[in-house]
Amino acid sequence: MTAPSHCPYCALQCAMTLTPSPAGPDPVEVAGRMFPTNRGGLCKKGWTSAELLATPGRLTTPLIRDHKDGELRPAGWEEALTLVADRLAGIRREDGADAVAVFGGGGLTNEKAYLLGKFARLALGTSRIDYNGRFCMASAAAAGNRAFGVDRGMPFPVSDLDDADTILLLGSNVAATMPPFIGHLAGARAAGGLIVMDPRRSQTAQLTADGGGIHVQPAPGTDLVVLLGLTHLVLAQGHVDTAYLEARTTGFDAVRRSVASWWPERVQEHTGVPAAQLREVATRLARGRGAYILTGRGVEQHVDGTDTATAAINLALVLGLVGRPGSGYGTLTGQGNGQGGREHGQKCDQLPGYRTIADPSHRAAVAAVWGVDPETIPGPGVPAVELLGMLGRPGGVRALLVHGSNVVVSGPDVGAIRSGLEALDLLVVCDFVLSETAELADVVLPVTQWAEEEGTMTNLEGRILRRRRALDPPAEVRSELDILADLALRLDAPSIWPTDPADVFDELARASAGGIADYSGLSHALLDAQLADDQAAHWPYPAGSGGTPRLFLDRFGHADGRARLVAVRARELTTGSGAGELTLITGRLLEHYQSGAQTRRVPELLTAQPRVRAELHPATAARLGIGDGDPVHVRNARGAVEATALLTDGMRIDTVFLPFHFAGTQCANLLTESAVDPVSAMPEFKRTAVTVERAQQPAAVGAGAGGAA
Repeated sequence: MTAPSHCPYCALQCAMTLTPSPAGPDPVEVAGRMFPTNRGGLCKKGWTSAELLATPGRLTTPLIRDHKDGELRPAGWEEALTLVADRLAGIRREDGADAVAVFGGGGLTNEKAYLLGKFARLALGTSRIDYNGRFCMASAAAAGNRAFGVDRGMPFPVSDLDDADTILLLGSNVAATMPPFIGHLAGARAAGGLIVMDPRRSQTAQLTADGGGIHVQPAPGTDLVVLLGLTHLVLAQGHVDTAYLEARTTGFDAVRRSVASWWPERVQEHTGVPAAQLREVATRLARGRGAYILTGRGVEQHVDGTDTATAAINLALVLGLVGRPGSGYGTLTGQGNGQGGREHGQKCDQLPGYRTIADPSHRAAVAAVWGVDPETIPGPGVPAVELLGMLGRPGGVRALLVHGSNVVVSGPDVGAIRSGLEALDLLVVCDFVLSETAELADVVLPVTQWAEEEGTMTNLEGRILRRRRALDPPAEVRSELDILADLALRLDAPSIWPTDPADVFDELARASAGGIADYSGLSHALLDAQLADDQAAHWPYPAGSGGTPRLFLDRFGHADGRARLVAVRARELTTGSGAGELTLITGRLLEHYQSGAQTRRVPELLTAQPRVRAELHPATAARLGIGDGDPVHVRNARGAVEATALLTDGMRIDTVFLPFHFAGTQCANLLTESAVDPVSAMPEFKRTAVTVERAQQPAAVGAGAGGAA
């Protein structure tokens, strides 16, 4: 029987149908399905997603490390869960609840993310929980919360972009990361109004050619200055929407003063963007019949990422774009459930419904649903980078449970993270394959995949979608809902621990009622029976409502209903002076996703992009004595990456690009640092000083899918 479903990868959540195929090479056949975000189209990753369901190396039984020989051996569930529960209980008795930590993921269903947060706070009693969305959406979320009082990546349906004639896309290569999205850029491109800001001439930047728009190519890490300069020009050219600012915002005077010194020629000096191009962009944004500003990780994954996203919001507010039909501001969520994953309790400072864990009234509301005293819920924890820095340290974290994340590839300064994981007394990883993080675990628990489970996801528009089971998992594979409930009972946790996804969602809905991200009007039954996938099921969706496809039409989320313009200032950028030093930027490839733990196991995708390639400008390569296809080392004090040179005039001469999907000696995050944004705790992924040199020996051939990949 054919089952409607959604792609397991990015937050576009493209619709597909799955048909069982017992005689075929894959358990199910995939077909595109009409849906507002993808209109029947899929990218390479979506078309090949069924191959993961029967991938060689699929985990089908728990594994326990035999500490005599150091190898992982198969075990039964009773042995594995007893070991985990006993070790966790012992560590808590010896060093307290905060000696145990939990690390979640933005790909978990809403149900699993919710129960994981509840498990950490009630079953473990720990405040030490965060998730890999801290590496993805944290800066945009912080900026949205302080400007609008709400963090929903896109506060309007993605199809609204179809009618725009001007779209400024900052730091996002959607042509590679979510290809069906580019269909929504067609109108702006046809009108010559697609503006892409990226240090690379990426696939998305190439769409601006032949009259499609403008490619703005600033020096890495100078996006904030460009935005300050654009706001300066909007003011200087008289394009400010004064009536809108007076009626719907506060803080304009401070922003006006903060951009006064960023005239175009000064911005050009700091960023390399020509003053004439800045004027052209500002004029285009102001005169567009329908203008949108969208941000992505390229401008957010910096130590000033929150301020940069805030500057983009300020520009949108000064132009009067936000909260009006036909224009707006949004940020493009990356992971499949990156939006829902940060709403229901995985973040260190949040409770379900996007409630604040330090707020007594918020704690009381959730405690009432859980049936516990609010005082039993721990207070705020610490964000991901700080949490990972505590691993194996005296007085720090002794045990870590990892769900839906591969931190030894995706985290900053992964050499330090790996050392921390190896120093733990207990590392438990739930996964469906032996990822690079799972390879280090003391206990590995095999879990269901996307097509084998029921649940919900929340896409980049804040639209809640049903994930439906299309086939049964292997006999010994369990859902994380079952695992968490079983461990909670073994740890004598208070409250109830449902395992049916529909029941878990009903509890989530009650716990979110009255919160910012209110799901209380929804249920699996409603999503199945009353709402087709092309109807709006956007949060907030309080009981009795029809949901909220478009936020901010009448008011913003702050108590006074006004948006906040927040003055931000550019930091001083330091540059290295070593011979051959370049700035490393990182990003994604069309064929791969996140840490590559999934896509490096799909032969077609791995064959297309088998190993890491370092993109360099030909002039830079010539200066360094590097030819196209040469083996190179990209290095700094934290480590060295083995790569193959790929020469392209789409790079700036001061920059080198590495994709972050590969592991071992090909892992780009060997080089990135653990410095973080002071507001969002986002790591500095997009601006790292490195040297590049031709290697004496050829780089290893083939990336593979295992730990040496």
